[in-house]
Amino acid sequence: MKPLNCIKIVFYIDEGITGTSTKRRDGFNKMVSDALEGKIDLIITKSVSRFARNTVDTLSTIYKLREHNVECYFEKENLYSFDSKCDLMLTFMSGIAQQESRAISENTTWGLRVRFSEGKVSFAYSAFLGYDLGADGKLVINEAQAAVVRHIYGLFLQGYSFCAIAGRLTDEGILTVTGKTVWRDHTIKSILTNEKYRGDAILQKTYTVDFLNKKIKKNDGLVPQYYIKENHEPIIPPEIFDKVQDMIKRRTGRVKCASVFSGRVFCGRCGGAYGVKVWHSNDKYRRTVLTCSNRYKDIKCSAPSIGENELKEIFTEAVSRVLPDMDSIKADFEYISDRLFHGNEKRKKAVSEYVNGIPASDGIVTEFDAEMFVTLTERVTVNDDRVVFTFRDNTEITVPTPNGSRR
Repeated sequence: MKPLNCIKIVFYIDEGITGTSTKRRDGFNKMVSDALEGKIDLIITKSVSRFARNTVDTLSTIYKLREHNVECYFEKENLYSFDSKCDLMLTFMSGIAQQESRAISENTTWGLRVRFSEGKVSFAYSAFLGYDLGADGKLVINEAQAAVVRHIYGLFLQGYSFCAIAGRLTDEGILTVTGKTVWRDHTIKSILTNEKYRGDAILQKTYTVDFLNKKIKKNDGLVPQYYIKENHEPIIPPEIFDKVQDMIKRRTGRVKCASVFSGRVFCGRCGGAYGVKVWHSNDKYRRTVLTCSNRYKDIKCSAPSIGENELKEIFTEAVSRVLPDMDSIKADFEYISDRLFHGNEKRKKAVSEYVNGIPASDGIVTEFDAEMFVTLTERVTVNDDRVVFTFRDNTEITVPTPNGSRR
């Protein structure tokens, strides 16, 4: 026993954090760490339920502390961890605390599901781009943030991939809703697929699997889900939102930025996506090619590769030979621009200048233009002796592959 004048009292606090798991309890973990390092002789806590509400965590921590000659005292139960009866009492008391936590969790879940069934929408407004919480408790459009949302939808409709949009927003210096300077492709995808931007709301998209570890799982129909139509004012017109969802389905896998062709070129044999490879990377025969991704998987697809430069030449030939109906594509862009950027003349002018760069239906293209490819092309299918381009207006153009371009 240390002399009285050597006693030092230290308080360890967890502010409003659940006791069902010790993983995120910084104060608790710091206390245990200090105890194991010999800085603590006795831990005094109000009750077993304040120590931990997880039976396994309670007992394992007590055993660990006991091995390092650190005792715990629980005031409410008047229980010392060095007492011979401690283990049985702790098992019993922590089990009760755990059941209390389960009951609280189940009651909370029940309350949320009742609110969902009544169509009451609730989510984290502070981390949701484009909307604020109004005085009446309903969603109100934040116009400054809504302009960013419309910009994202506009770029996607122009043909930009998720990560290409993220890169552009980062380069433009636009901050995320949480104030970060770098945008991520998964954030862009989330914004482009969130039904709240069309004025609707899906309730209970996820659910808590286990009240102890708080694991969240996507709701695949295991628990009820509710779709509330016209819940609030939309930022994106419903028909534009639906158009984006259709384009996302057609652009499966188009999140990579390794090449302008990434996520757009597919195998005519197995349907797999073509990926970018570099051959002879360290010698004078260096060459960038696109190869079926299933070649190196169990499928062992034997579809030939095609050179990136050859594909550029084929595309240039395709748009020069039989361009799709540019007038209809331009009209589509003008309609989208008017619906998305109504009242924002700067954005409308930028789209107009972009559209005017698309060649006329009788125009001639002499060299590959990456932006034109992104804007006009929905899908490229590579076959053994030909390449099929599916354009934005569903026009298909077939071009034979040049001799020597395939391996």
